[in-house]
Amino acid sequence: SFDNSYFRLLLMVEWTPSSEKFAKRDRVQYRDPNDSLIMLPSDIALIQDEGFRRYVELYASDQERFRRDFGAAFGKLLALGTNG
Repeated sequence: SFDNSYFRLLLMVEWTPSSEKFAKRDRVQYRDPNDSLIMLPSDIALIQDEGFRRYVELYASDQERFRRDFGAAFGKLLALGTNG
């Protein structure tokens, strides 16, 4: 279902960096303790940066707010379109 679990996982899980060869390149990914989920550096940046972290915390704690904000942003995207 469409919910705020992404934001909750970002905050609740202890993500460990893992440097391995992905697509024949050295890439960093972050893994959960069970080695069943990964996050990318761009995901982890959301909790490391104070400006973004406040939104992660907000959306992790308030699913309705996340849905409302996402719906408004996605609606604008659909209405205005994209170049490309």
